[in-house]
Amino acid sequence: MMKRAIALLIPFFLVFHARTLVAQHHGQEQHGDPHAQEQPAAHPTDGHQTPVGGHENHSPEGGHAQTDGHAQPGGADGGHDAHGDKKEGYNPTATIMHHIADANEFHIVGDITIPLPCILYAQDQGLSFFLSSAFHHGANAVDGYALVHGDVQRVIGFPFKSGSHHLDPVPDAHGHGHGPNFVLEEADGTRYVFHEGKKYALEGSSSLLGFTSWFDFSITKNVATMMFATVLLLWLFIGIAGTYKKRAGQAPKGLQNLIELMVVFVRDEVVKPNIPQQWERFLPYILTIFFFILINNLIGLVPFFPGGANVTGNIATTFALAIIAFLVTNLNGNSAYWGHIFWVPGVPVPMKLFLMPIELIGIFTKPVSLFIRLFANITAGHIIILSLISLIFVFGNAGESVPGSLAGMALAIPFTLFMNVIELIVAFMQAFIFSLLTASYIGAAVAVHHHEEHH
Repeated sequence: MMKRAIALLIPFFLVFHARTLVAQHHGQEQHGDPHAQEQPAAHPTDGHQTPVGGHENHSPEGGHAQTDGHAQPGGADGGHDAHGDKKEGYNPTATIMHHIADANEFHIVGDITIPLPCILYAQDQGLSFFLSSAFHHGANAVDGYALVHGDVQRVIGFPFKSGSHHLDPVPDAHGHGHGPNFVLEEADGTRYVFHEGKKYALEGSSSLLGFTSWFDFSITKNVATMMFATVLLLWLFIGIAGTYKKRAGQAPKGLQNLIELMVVFVRDEVVKPNIPQQWERFLPYILTIFFFILINNLIGLVPFFPGGANVTGNIATTFALAIIAFLVTNLNGNSAYWGHIFWVPGVPVPMKLFLMPIELIGIFTKPVSLFIRLFANITAGHIIILSLISLIFVFGNAGESVPGSLAGMALAIPFTLFMNVIELIVAFMQAFIFSLLTASYIGAAVAVHHHEEHH
């Protein structure tokens, strides 16, 4: 029965992954100016066709026009249209990176999205709070902020610090601005928007790598998914705790039995062997990170809402988990732990001086190994699956070649099914490895050595 269920579910996930890529590809082509009236396809004076979504516009400034806040599928050579202009083919890189990146909205299908709260703060204008739908897919600037590839950026020098204001489409090489492109990116990476014929630079939010004039506290797709996972875990464990009270003295069954199996496994195979002296004290923390990572890994494998968010494949999330592990480990370190770092026992003094900086560096490399490993494994799995599905559109030239699409499907389907199974295993393995290493670090910090016990 279980094998039959898996056989039915995996093709369903595969088809939905493909539908998501198709919806993103066509949705990106169809996003346009929601306020502008319909424009003619060509100008009688020059015969140049107005660019459509997904095509790259070369502006008079020499930059490249980016679209309305979603990654574009353009980039491959797709031939020429009836007017002789070069057509853009399907670019899997842009679509894949858009799929695994964080965003200020949940993409459902086509143009259907669920907006999320934008909470922005700048010292010179205070707090701004609105839904991401106010950007109208990047066509509007709201309170002096614009949406670029799903990322909020501040418009430097924008004259309007409050309210929603329509942005001008980026002009093409002939000075026309009818297309759906609202962001111009120069060769140096600087981005610009246009309003009433004037050009304004964009500024990213403050981060650990550098502070800017504003801060972004928005509830993004990853944050919303973490909140959902937290609520799901609370509901799950509170419900199971109630089941234990109702069925006191009876053998667990169903979901209760499954959760108890995982809890006992983490206790007996992860926590007790690595933290023998104080395992009861740290068991709740290790169980928390195990189930938090596991549930977010599994949610990330579901290709439709409320899944699809790449939470544990986001380096900010894994970095935060590693920082917590770093603090728990070192704040609980005993004198023997710190003595081993700063003055290694049992070796000559010159060797002590040589080993001290190495041991000190090891304090910081341990959490680095935690967050890099989790981030890299989860992100790589998503990229591989999406790359395999993209073969259908690459071989078929985004639907123009049916034989090519069939050849892509013949190659992509078996490998994608295999990778989905591998990803499911990796979801459990990475939660286990992160918990195991964290427990080993804590165990080394709180361990009581035999010579101390004898003394």
